Amino acid sequence: MDSKAMTQLLYCFCVLSVLLLAGTFLRGVVPAFRKLFLPASVIGGFLGLLVGPIIWKGGGIPFPDEWISAWAAMPGILIVPVVASVPLGMKFGKKGKGATKATTNVMKIFAIMMIALFAQTILGIGVRQIFDVIQPQLNLYPTFGYELPQGYTGGPGTAGVIGSFYKGLGLPYWQVAQGLTSTTATFGIVGGMILGIISINIAARRGQTAILSKPSDIPIDLAKGFQKDPEKQKSTGNETTFSSSVESLSFHLAIILTGCGLAYVVMGWVKGIPGLSQIPIWAYAIIVMFGVNFVIQKLGLGNLVDDQTKSRISGAFSDYAIVASIASLPVHAVLQYIVPLLVLIVGGYIITYALCVGLSKIFFRDYWFERSMTVLGTSCGVFLTGLMLLKICDPDFKSPVLNDYSIGFSFCSVSSFILLPITVNMMLSYGFGVNMLFQFILLVIAFILLISADRIYKSSEKKNSAAEGA
Repeated sequence: MDSKAMTQLLYCFCVLSVLLLAGTFLRGVVPAFRKLFLPASVIGGFLGLLVGPIIWKGGGIPFPDEWISAWAAMPGILIVPVVASVPLGMKFGKKGKGATKATTNVMKIFAIMMIALFAQTILGIGVRQIFDVIQPQLNLYPTFGYELPQGYTGGPGTAGVIGSFYKGLGLPYWQVAQGLTSTTATFGIVGGMILGIISINIAARRGQTAILSKPSDIPIDLAKGFQKDPEKQKSTGNETTFSSSVESLSFHLAIILTGCGLAYVVMGWVKGIPGLSQIPIWAYAIIVMFGVNFVIQKLGLGNLVDDQTKSRISGAFSDYAIVASIASLPVHAVLQYIVPLLVLIVGGYIITYALCVGLSKIFFRDYWFERSMTVLGTSCGVFLTGLMLLKICDPDFKSPVLNDYSIGFSFCSVSSFILLPITVNMMLSYGFGVNMLFQFILLVIAFILLISADRIYKSSEKKNSAAEGA
């Protein structure tokens, strides 16, 4: 890559930065954006789409074609460090009397999230089959419908994963699939917040919330998305290194990018092995980072990894990936699938809400409603959506829900990334019946995990009660 190409790449990031800043400003001043907690990256991405030449076909701001092509490819690259950072810093909790309850609650949250993911996948496969029968002229591509679980449970950042993976497989519709995933993710975030806020208001009036006596007001600064009061501004993380040696941010970034580099090396080594050539780079990245994290923990250097700093870095990569994905959205190609897409979105709302709230009410013994909101928010949008809904229910985070939710979400993220290439290859290689059977088997396994965790919890409670009675 010569200096001219590097300069063009810098221009691309400069424009995306402007869009992010514009999204931050609009989030702060537009009431609707504040109420829905739309990320600045989503707002900025749609702003770039609306003012650019894609919608206006040559009109609007004349962004060069190479910029738009770079934006379309960027999510697939930036998502690699985002995925790679997931295992970094993971630690297993200590054993103790309270460990069983916490562990089973984490297992339940993880199981319900996975149940929602598999149910959304089954819906996507089913919708594709139905439209193949009733509207064969649409000529839906083989993996159509998988954008629902990847947009809802995966979130906007997963659009880059889809685009990168499909492009690596040589699928000509990779950019359309990336755009459809961005679309379902956006609808998921908005719908998840609306469904959650309505549910919280109803539950509070019915006395179903454990902490909230009436619907609380989110602090205006949190709604706007920025904090101007210096005394209330929080730290982005602990400095685990001295700046005289290396900046803590640089240190964490170096670990993440080193893991990504090792992943590319490993992928190059195994490229010629049958069956491994179709595994995407981010899958290698997450496996390599598990190994890197294991070594760090074994050497007793785990305290050098700060989870907040790591999250800030992956969040920054994710912000740019999202705004680039939406700004390059192939609108006219997406509109071709508008009818089945709307069926996916509406159907996704229904099954996700029913499963997340219904199963939480049945299987959780404490804070069932608060837990249901975190699972609903994540299964419709992103981790932050679930966190915002939990903050409305539990403003001061007095309940243990946040800790259980964070760990359960981490396991869900890892599992969904592992299952993605398997599911896609199944959809490309086999027909409707085999794919539905595969997803139903996964769904049953998730239900078995949920029921098993509940039984372990009940058994532990009986033993504790017997021990206290003795």
